[in-house]
Amino acid sequence: MSEDAKNGQCLFSEEHVRLIKDNYNDWFNTCLRDADRAMEGKYFTHSGIPIKLIYTPADIETIHYSEDLGFSGRPPYVRGVYPNMYRGKLFTVRQLAGLGAPEDCNLRIKYLMKHGATGVNILFDLPTIRGYNSDDPEAEGNVGHCGAAVDSIWDIDAYFKDIDLGTISTSIVTHLPSTSLVIPGMYFAIAEQRGTPIAQVAGTCQNDFIMETCVGSAPEILPPAVSFRMQCDVVEWICKNVPRWNPISYNGYNLREAGTNAVTEVGIAVANAIATAEELIKRGMKFDDFAPRMSFFWDLHNDFFEEIAKCRASRKVWYKIAKERFGAKNERSMLMRYHVQTAGITLPATEPLNNIARSAIQGLAAVFGGCQSLHLDSYDEAYSAPTEEAALVSLRTQQIIQAETGVVNTVDPLAGSYYLEYLTEEMVNRIFAYVKNIEDMGGLVKAVESGWLHREISNYNNKYQKDIESGEMKIVGVNFMRSADTEIAPIEVYEYPETYTRQKAKLDRLRKERNDQKVKECTKVLRDKCHSTENLYPYCMDAVKNLATHGEIAELFREEFGLWSFPLIS
Repeated sequence: MSEDAKNGQCLFSEEHVRLIKDNYNDWFNTCLRDADRAMEGKYFTHSGIPIKLIYTPADIETIHYSEDLGFSGRPPYVRGVYPNMYRGKLFTVRQLAGLGAPEDCNLRIKYLMKHGATGVNILFDLPTIRGYNSDDPEAEGNVGHCGAAVDSIWDIDAYFKDIDLGTISTSIVTHLPSTSLVIPGMYFAIAEQRGTPIAQVAGTCQNDFIMETCVGSAPEILPPAVSFRMQCDVVEWICKNVPRWNPISYNGYNLREAGTNAVTEVGIAVANAIATAEELIKRGMKFDDFAPRMSFFWDLHNDFFEEIAKCRASRKVWYKIAKERFGAKNERSMLMRYHVQTAGITLPATEPLNNIARSAIQGLAAVFGGCQSLHLDSYDEAYSAPTEEAALVSLRTQQIIQAETGVVNTVDPLAGSYYLEYLTEEMVNRIFAYVKNIEDMGGLVKAVESGWLHREISNYNNKYQKDIESGEMKIVGVNFMRSADTEIAPIEVYEYPETYTRQKAKLDRLRKERNDQKVKECTKVLRDKCHSTENLYPYCMDAVKNLATHGEIAELFREEFGLWSFPLIS
């Protein structure tokens, strides 16, 4: 018997495991048909992990309960970041609200809150995300579509009209660091104007240089090193000035939607967190100064057990990095807290009502995985922004999971499944190997600059599409059990409100009413600071308070830092 088994650390004794292995071999060779035995090694998770026909204690014989699983709220946090998990606080129901003009979004936020949403998640149109004013020629045709148009601090004020910013938690989906330097600053400034100290404001902003340089695309892109610097500026300034705010949400979600598997999704996000930590430490901060406010954002896809294992594994990976690599002393620095959005890429336009089931199953996996907040995609998102009816179905689905299923009544209820525990450990090992691969290339910024990550996404997408076309990846109603007469479903499609004219009128009025001299002065200071090592956040805050527009600040960045082109993928 091994020393670990003698000490009671392993889940099963060597003698027990040996007996199980003997019985397994007998079962495999005598009970299964030849055809069944021939299929071993031919089933895989979406991330390529081989799946056996049956799992036993022999598959997790090396797992030590205290070291590898433990209890919720204690290292390695596989079973949850808080001791009582959902008994103490249910996951935040945080549905997206972004469509048309800010005034339209304000109505949608109030609608969702009226029906029980417990957090606000605001989304922007593509021109806003990419830093163009609504009246810029580059914005034509996209203003107010798939998100809200925000051009100035006035728009954030309208977005949150009659909503107390001191009592809600707001997720601001800015994606790009350059946008995160501006729009959350508008939010903080509006809070102060309304008499709410920014120390009281709670929420999160997406702020991920991968979104600018790899996942999204735009006519004009800032260089990776510049975007990464801005990402770190946001984290540094907010951690020092807005203590209840999460200044970064490492965006595995959009990376997964662009084309990666579960291992890659977590591995790249963790590599980004490592790079951020190293940069902030170089700037003189301690790991425990910023790590408690780091957060992550996962995509819950269709492979039910792999997605649960991914969530559990990600907590262990981050704990080990925080503790062993960075010497974290504050327990909160070791907690991987994350928001989940169900996988939009899995929701086809064909037979869209089937998407209610897909999102519900993905949302259930997120809860089994221990998420802190959740957004369920609506069934009609392949067509448009969700209608009120579709948004309400998604909201109610979350509430059904919380109130009717019983899955929130005990912590980590699937723990102990031989298959799930095997997958969790396998995910841990594969994520660490992926992170090491990135670091061997010189870190994530260099991996992006070289085009390596672009090739990873391209190669995955090619294989994924081929698997759909061949039928290996089955999608019910699309390439499997397809009904010829239900190609297009008679559902209500959201009609985007006319937005361009209203936004242009506001911009015209703003330019007439603001003090142009003050705008010139504060933007000149910001322009000069771009060529220093100073943090850009306070200078962006000063600019938006003086009614500089988001597009003007973004154009300033493009002029001062220059542009970058995606590497050619061979």
